[in-house]
Amino acid sequence: MALGPWQLIIILVIVLVLFGGRGKISALMGDFGKGLKSFKKGMKDEESVTEEPPKAIDSEQPPVAEAPPKKDEAANG
Repeated sequence: MALGPWQLIIILVIVLVLFGGRGKISALMGDFGKGLKSFKKGMKDEESVTEEPPKAIDSEQPPVAEAPPKKDEAANG
């Protein structure tokens, strides 16, 4: 598939708009990259922190005993 001169000009214009001269889109992409780098750093820092074991929550209510399962009379016929 050969590209003609008009296709090459259109591709060049798109590349210049996306990546050229600190335009809005290139600034946006730079901010996106900084955000990804910051996110990865935060995830790495979180992994290195040792977590304390979860603490039990004291409840003032007594534990609830489970009731035995009821028989399903409709299933038996």
